[in-house]
Amino acid sequence: MYVWEQSQWPQFRWREAELIEPLGAARLLQGRLLGNMQRLGFDLKREAQLEALTEDVLKTSEIEGEVLDRNSVRSSLARRLGVPQAGLAPVDRRAEGMVDVMLDATANFAAPLTRERLFGWQAALFPGGYSGLHRVMTGSWRDDAGGPMEVVSGPLGRERVHYRAPPAARLDVEMQRFLDWFNHPVQPEGLLRAGLAHLWFVTIHPFDDGNGRIARAIADHALAQSEGAGQRFYSMSSQIRKERAQYYDMLEHTQRGDLDITAWLRWFLGCFSRAIDSAEAACAQVLRKADFWQRVAHEPLNDRQRTVLNRYLDGFEGKLTARKWAVIGKCSLPTAQRDINDLLARGILRRNPGGSKNTSYEIVI
Repeated sequence: MYVWEQSQWPQFRWREAELIEPLGAARLLQGRLLGNMQRLGFDLKREAQLEALTEDVLKTSEIEGEVLDRNSVRSSLARRLGVPQAGLAPVDRRAEGMVDVMLDATANFAAPLTRERLFGWQAALFPGGYSGLHRVMTGSWRDDAGGPMEVVSGPLGRERVHYRAPPAARLDVEMQRFLDWFNHPVQPEGLLRAGLAHLWFVTIHPFDDGNGRIARAIADHALAQSEGAGQRFYSMSSQIRKERAQYYDMLEHTQRGDLDITAWLRWFLGCFSRAIDSAEAACAQVLRKADFWQRVAHEPLNDRQRTVLNRYLDGFEGKLTARKWAVIGKCSLPTAQRDINDLLARGILRRNPGGSKNTSYEIVI
């Protein structure tokens, strides 16, 4: 029996005594991170927000097996947040759609959650109306014309059904009940409410596709409401991506159980705390970047040098080589090497161990 088949659905319950400790730890970490962010200036906070949202957009898509281009996502976010140096790469429609959803969920946290808003979010995820070769129904709840909505895995002919959602005929009633609860919060506490909202929505599974991404956006929406702020400095989706196996196992276990969701809420609070830990490391990187630019503020740098150094500080993959410099700086290899030699002479770059074709460099912090 699935949880939505229980006679008392959706009267969820949990054992508060078991959640006091993980909830207190999560709140402590959350308060510390937000306090640290308040000490940053406007530009640094905007940079930290850009990093967190980039991770959120990338990882919530990766959880569903869709890989977006990091530079495209970052560029789309940068233009919206007003970070001029970061908005250099071209963007694609899929990245734009996911960015629209995440920014609306967090920045417009005070706006009510409505069916029209959810329809807009889902449509933004599938700008061409397709997921791969599959035509996606948008602008309405699913109709189950092709059979019951199921979450399955495994090869054709040997599929394993992990979950079967409520039938389409129930969706209007189910979603209205969910939206009434979400828009008139009485209980539970903010972090627990985010975890419950995530679970409840994904259990209803109201859309033809995109349910997981929208469930995570709803959780982010609830978290922004609990913080009373539209800026996001951590990424729950990034942490869920790291724990994807446990995430799906916990969902399946909870959706096949009774209405006691204590175990799910404990996992959600733990995942939230680990997301905050990761965000503090990212915050340190933002401060490192700011310290570097303050140190070289009076150094004469050309546009190529500023562009490549900024990309390096943003943490691109691999090592900084002359060939990579030429690609990012859009210049010839000899010009790239002259830029590098100039920075080596001034102590802004240093050469890593190794030579000839394997020569690479790093910034002196």
